[in-house]
Amino acid sequence: MNDVILNAPVNEPERQLYFIDECRKILIEDGIIKDGKAPTYHITTFGCQMNFRDSEKFAGILEKIGYISVEDEKADFVLYNTCTVRENASTRVYGRIGYVGKIKKEQNPSMIIGICGCMMQEPDEVAKMRKSYSFIDIIFGTHNSYMIAELLYTLLLNRRAKAKKPTLKTAVVDVRKDPCCIVEDLPVKYDSGFKAGVNIMYGCDKFCTFCIVPYVRGRERSRKSCDIVREVEQLVASGIKEVMLLGQNVNSYGKGLDEDISFAKLLDKLSDISGLKRIRFMTPHPVDLSDELIDVMKRRKTVCKHMHLPLQSGSTKLLKRMNRHYTKEEYLKLVDKIKSAIPDIAITTDIIVGFPGETEEDFEETLDVCKKVSYDSAFTFIYSKRTGTPAAKFEDQIPEDTVKERFNRLLNVVSECSSANASRLIGTVREVLVETLGHPGNDGEEVQTQGIGDEVMLTGRLDNNLLVHFMGTPDLIGEFVNVKLEECKDFYYMGKRI
Repeated sequence: MNDVILNAPVNEPERQLYFIDECRKILIEDGIIKDGKAPTYHITTFGCQMNFRDSEKFAGILEKIGYISVEDEKADFVLYNTCTVRENASTRVYGRIGYVGKIKKEQNPSMIIGICGCMMQEPDEVAKMRKSYSFIDIIFGTHNSYMIAELLYTLLLNRRAKAKKPTLKTAVVDVRKDPCCIVEDLPVKYDSGFKAGVNIMYGCDKFCTFCIVPYVRGRERSRKSCDIVREVEQLVASGIKEVMLLGQNVNSYGKGLDEDISFAKLLDKLSDISGLKRIRFMTPHPVDLSDELIDVMKRRKTVCKHMHLPLQSGSTKLLKRMNRHYTKEEYLKLVDKIKSAIPDIAITTDIIVGFPGETEEDFEETLDVCKKVSYDSAFTFIYSKRTGTPAAKFEDQIPEDTVKERFNRLLNVVSECSSANASRLIGTVREVLVETLGHPGNDGEEVQTQGIGDEVMLTGRLDNNLLVHFMGTPDLIGEFVNVKLEECKDFYYMGKRI
């Protein structure tokens, strides 16, 4: 062990800030950073908003070390931040690794390839990576994601040692079984200058039988409210206008903390921050959704009138088998309570089709809930068997053709409900946060991206999370503007700036 490691601070985040500086020193000493020359990095992210938030931290740390971002995988450091919630995400990861491995072999032997995230919390996946993809340089999981600078430093030392001893293995593998602490206050590179995600808690205690998250993200841990408020204040001071509060189950925020705090109380605190225009959050669990939260959403204009309330199934029998802790009737009663308090709220959801044991009657119950709630939109998924979850061992798996047929029927019902809800706003003028240049609509229709003169097609988002396309100048990106909604196209509007 060298003097640099021996002298490293014990406490976080000071330890990682120390290794950021040490990594930069090595890159300078080895001529990798020299006379305006800088190494490049590329991060590919799979999965949820929390994964994308983690990737913003990785980007911030790498840029502090001295790397610069590039759009493709022909970079000096390529990092894959993985998801394991559904099988197709894992399959895509292996496809990318094979592709970048070929680039490393043929074009850039000194390339660093890293893989992290939820997949790496599964021992079998780590073993497969080490056996079949020996060219991977760094492997780490979710519980020590903040350690990327320290792990990179170890790799750089190993590579120096290998120059003297060619048989030495350089790969760094550090996957922790359990989380040890919450580490924030590290460099972050935000994807947007006006929107930002803020982690308020980590992990999940619900253990739904279909879900791998509690096993790869650990048990629930909440951040202190003072730290969250301080972070949001700093973001607002830097120009951020909208924050998304992130957690696997934000409604259970506050558990395990010494302070008297709940998610509703946290929203109240954040709503008092001057200059913060919008607060969103992902994702609540129906069981923990309190009257206090509904009241805050009703009272506070800053809190967006949008609730993502995962259903998963409309069948009480399947909900019990999923270990969701509520019935169909309880879910519908909760929705009625929310809509009674906040009539203009948009409600979206997650639904799984083809969960083991799902009968036609069970599926019809799901369709019934969709029609009664009339969701503004829904993320619909075909059940994906995940090794390590109880549901993976259920014997009554549903035939693929049956699942696909039900899935298409569900999409039709959700689309009808979404269109009916969205059409009610036609002709009204709404405040829109302009986010980007226009892009193809969700129905595949090409939205115009070049306008007359200096105007182009812009895309913005309503308070209820629906998208609006309208003509305007690019300097409006990041601003709030009033737009008249003229035409509804299922999941988005065409509008005119007023």
